[in-house]
Amino acid sequence: MSRVGNPYDNAKAESFMKTLKEEQVRGNQWRDLHALRDDLARFLQITYNHQRLHSALDYQTPAAFERSCSLRTSASI
Repeated sequence: MSRVGNPYDNAKAESFMKTLKEEQVRGNQWRDLHALRDDLARFLQITYNHQRLHSALDYQTPAAFERSCSLRTSASI
């Protein structure tokens, strides 16, 4: 994901993985791989995209940010 010796190439991915580990993975146990996948999908769709505020998006959720971008684009057409 990055060039050799340049950790800044993948800063967004590293930030996301830190958030995922701190908010969802750490301290949880799952009965099998299927349960883990379901739980992570639920976290991403509900919590990360619709509830968690992101500083890079001016403290909006990704879903709200996409809606506002879509409204601005459709208004300018």
